[in-house]
Amino acid sequence: MEPEISNLDSAQRQPLPVLPHSGKVEQLKQEEIRQPAAMDAGRAMHKTAGELSPAQRALEATIVEVVRTVYDPEIPVNVYDLGLIYEIAIDAENRVKVKMTLTAPGCPVAGSLPVEVERKIASIPQVKDAEVELVWDPPWDKSRISEAALLDLGLA
Repeated sequence: MEPEISNLDSAQRQPLPVLPHSGKVEQLKQEEIRQPAAMDAGRAMHKTAGELSPAQRALEATIVEVVRTVYDPEIPVNVYDLGLIYEIAIDAENRVKVKMTLTAPGCPVAGSLPVEVERKIASIPQVKDAEVELVWDPPWDKSRISEAALLDLGLA
């Protein structure tokens, strides 16, 4: 049986590791506030391929919900609201293909973040197969961030 935290003396307590501050949020705040036309262009990139059945629309909503549990480690926003998901395509057999990007080509999680998104989507029972393709065109910019995320970051 594990001891309760309140019963631990200071010698038994271990501090949680704190990640170094990357400055990414401040960098975004310093950039010029996006223009409405750029926001509309960014939003247009997220699309679903073809007409979906009601069951596939429900699956798409589940996929978005699951993807919203994956966070960029440098910016305290999930990858969906950060605008990193460019396309979600669901075929007739519920095979899912996602096109996503990262905030920068040199992003330190380039090898792990797409894998995490793919793994989480593949864990949805209705999904037969999941594939995440990392794309760099068009490049990500802050106009792709959702309004809610902009508010959370203090950018709106």
